[in-house]
Amino acid sequence: GAASVVVGHPLDTIKIRLQAGQGYGNTLSCLFTVYRNESVAGFFKGMSFPLASIAVYSSVVFGVFSNTQRLLSQLRHGDPSRTPALTDMALASMVAGFVSVGIGTPVDLVKIRLQMQTQPYIEANVKLKPTVPGFPVYRGPIHCFRTVLQKEGIAGMYRGAGAMLLRDVPGYCLYFIPYTFFCGWITPDGCISPNPSSIWLAGGVAGAISWGIATPMDVVKSRLQADGVYLNKYKGTLDCILQSYQNEGLKVFFRGITVNTVRGFPTSSAMFLGYELSLKAMKRDQTETNP
Repeated sequence: GAASVVVGHPLDTIKIRLQAGQGYGNTLSCLFTVYRNESVAGFFKGMSFPLASIAVYSSVVFGVFSNTQRLLSQLRHGDPSRTPALTDMALASMVAGFVSVGIGTPVDLVKIRLQMQTQPYIEANVKLKPTVPGFPVYRGPIHCFRTVLQKEGIAGMYRGAGAMLLRDVPGYCLYFIPYTFFCGWITPDGCISPNPSSIWLAGGVAGAISWGIATPMDVVKSRLQADGVYLNKYKGTLDCILQSYQNEGLKVFFRGITVNTVRGFPTSSAMFLGYELSLKAMKRDQTETNP
């Protein structure tokens, strides 16, 4: 999980700026603008909080997915180690996506607020002074968390949870199922487990597919969670969808899709590789300790 954050955060910052910011144009323009205004450090804004919490988040998501599969195999066939059917994998993925929202929403909100707080707010006749040269709204992740909790309460910490639910429940189906399929397809016959290169490739392809298809709801989630640094513009998920469509057309829901897809490959490769190798190492240690 930590590996995926470090690998993917700079592209995540560009994605959030494209989806919820103003005046960036295309991906390359956004990259140069962030570098020119905020140097290399600008790409790593808001990274500390997801880095600190990713261990819990990843273990819950992968743990819920694998244990739900085992439970379904036990209920259906009386054998938890039996290879799960496609429907079992889909159901386990949906449960993992649902559970992930409970942990992931506050983490994403703090990350996005920190990534977006240097952006100017321009809407109708309201123009607030940009904070790039002066003082940021939040001093860091803890200050951001505390400020949002004090001003908006628990509901504020879970702003965008509905959009995240609509993104992650189908998103995890398109994450775990393609990974399992491609891993089995790439792994040579006769091998008990996939080799690291198969895991890396299958994880990357699954991540690119999942993040690419999840982009429309990811845009809505980003906008809802970035909203509130200065003013609250959106009343909820549906209002955000309608306002975004009315103001910018259908193309707004595909902002950052290239970055999302490209970023999905290395982050998911790192995530699955770290997961599978860690699991293999722990099983080997367990076998050596308890022959």
